[in-house]
Amino acid sequence: MTAANDKRDRLVSAAAKLFWYNGFHGASIKDIALEANVPLGNVYYYFPDKAKLALAVAQVFTNETEQMLVDISTISPEPRKQLVQLFDRLATSDGSRVLHGCPIALACRDFKENAPEAAKEAAEAFSKLIVWIAKQRQTMGERPSIALADARQAIVEWQGAIALAHALQDSVLLAEAHRRIRRNLTARTKLH
Repeated sequence: MTAANDKRDRLVSAAAKLFWYNGFHGASIKDIALEANVPLGNVYYYFPDKAKLALAVAQVFTNETEQMLVDISTISPEPRKQLVQLFDRLATSDGSRVLHGCPIALACRDFKENAPEAAKEAAEAFSKLIVWIAKQRQTMGERPSIALADARQAIVEWQGAIALAHALQDSVLLAEAHRRIRRNLTARTKLH
C-alpha cells in the first residue's frame, strides 16, 4: 500500500466512524482529518467535497457486504447453513449497533440531502443482502416472489430490531430478532 492509499483509507475509515457516531452534518472535514491523522489540506486532494467522501464510505459498505456474501457462499453449498452464517456474521456487530444504530441505515438517511449518490450507494448494501437471501430461499424451493418477500421481511425485522435495541440500549432485542430471522429463513419451504 502506498502512502497516498494509506491516507485515503484512513480518511474513509475516519469519515465512516464519525458519520456513524455524529451524523453527516455533525462530522466536519476538520474532525475527519484529525481522526485520520491527515493534514486538513490533504483531505481535499483525495476528496474535493464532503459528498465524495460520503460516497467513498458508502462504497465501503457495499464492498464489505459483497465480500461477506462471497465468503459465506464458499463455506457450504447448503443454503440453510449460508443463511445461518449470514446472521451469525451480522450478529458480530450487535454491540456497536446497539450503541450507535446501523451505520448503513444512518448513511442512507443522512447522505440523502447533500450526497444523494452516496445515499443510493449505501442502500445498495441492503439491496445486495435482500437479493442474496432471496436466492438462498429460491434454492430451498421457494417461489421467487415469496423468496423476495421473505428476504425483505428479514431485513425489515433486522433493521427494526437495531432501531429499537439502539433506542432502548437493549441488546436482547437484537439477539431475539436474529434467532427469529434465522428460524424463519431456514424453515422448510412448501414446494409450489
